[in-house]
Amino acid sequence: MLVAKRLILSAIAALVCGAVITQAAAAAPLSLAADREFYVGGHYVHDDKGDTMIGQMYVREFVPLHATHRFPIVMIHGGGQTSVNYTATPDGRDGWAQYFVRGGYTVYVVDRPSHGKAGYFPGSYSPTAGGTAKVIEDRFTAPEKANPLPYPQARLHTQWPGTGLAGDRVFDQFFASQVENIPFAEDEALAVPAGVALLDRIGPAIVLDHSLGGGPGWAIADARPALVKAIIAMEPSPQPATNNLARGPYGISYTPLPFRPALTSPSDLVHEDETTPQAPGLGLCWKQAEPARQLPNLQKIPIAVMVGEASFLTPFEHCTSQFLTQAGVHNDFIRLADHGLHGNAHMMMLEKNSNKIAAFIAAWLRSKGV
Repeated sequence: MLVAKRLILSAIAALVCGAVITQAAAAAPLSLAADREFYVGGHYVHDDKGDTMIGQMYVREFVPLHATHRFPIVMIHGGGQTSVNYTATPDGRDGWAQYFVRGGYTVYVVDRPSHGKAGYFPGSYSPTAGGTAKVIEDRFTAPEKANPLPYPQARLHTQWPGTGLAGDRVFDQFFASQVENIPFAEDEALAVPAGVALLDRIGPAIVLDHSLGGGPGWAIADARPALVKAIIAMEPSPQPATNNLARGPYGISYTPLPFRPALTSPSDLVHEDETTPQAPGLGLCWKQAEPARQLPNLQKIPIAVMVGEASFLTPFEHCTSQFLTQAGVHNDFIRLADHGLHGNAHMMMLEKNSNKIAAFIAAWLRSKGV
């Protein structure tokens, strides 16, 4: 099994060499048949001031002039972020949305409910919290410069396009894009029905999610397994680990998932904590006690769990992959550094080698026939 997996990943690496689009094509004008915006989900709530709407999700649709792929890609951002993660880099380059449109994919980028153009409504949503410039530097843009290092792999970070510190033009552009977050469980509970509504509207699609977009990604796919043709989970949160920032009550989500046998409460998901890391620099996973409950709705979907070399989540994402495997969900756990993609922290879609990572993702999709 391990040999077969290595052969598959080696084939993906070979495909990257014949990337989806050439560098010249990546710089070519963007040819679109349509560029549309709309909203999905949402419901009315009533208070003493009247009716308002909450839970709606903003969607922007990019349709290439010459589409060559059957299934579009839905790109879901993480916590404190918006769809701009996928439409521009802070140093002025095109984002993954344009990359995949040039590769013949229709692309949908979203602002999850309470983020960006989806709006935050103080009377209906919980209070928000946001990161200071120092938090963003240490977590995303310059962890290698923090003293002490926030995690062992931080020293390997090389890919941020600039100093990564406040006052640098690129950092300031990125920091300007940050938004606040409502509590993780509430955030996810709003995103899931809106994401399901989007799939019900557009039909079968590939889901690419990042960070706190990961929990909604699993739950949306579980609710609509026939409509999700592949999942690319880029350092998804939460992770089933004992010493990380975000651990979900359902292992990979805050949303109840239909495990088999069924759960009556999160406490039914009996787990066992690791006592020794699997390797130096890795966190401690928690695994289900055997016999492990299964996640049947995810078991037929091609899934990649990808992690950068220098991210604050690098120590934990192997726990996500193992949790899925134990629940009967085959997945490709991909450390980007194993494929020559070195030095990436958490915001890899914005870093200097973002197009190379996009090419790797496109090659993985082709290897799965989607």
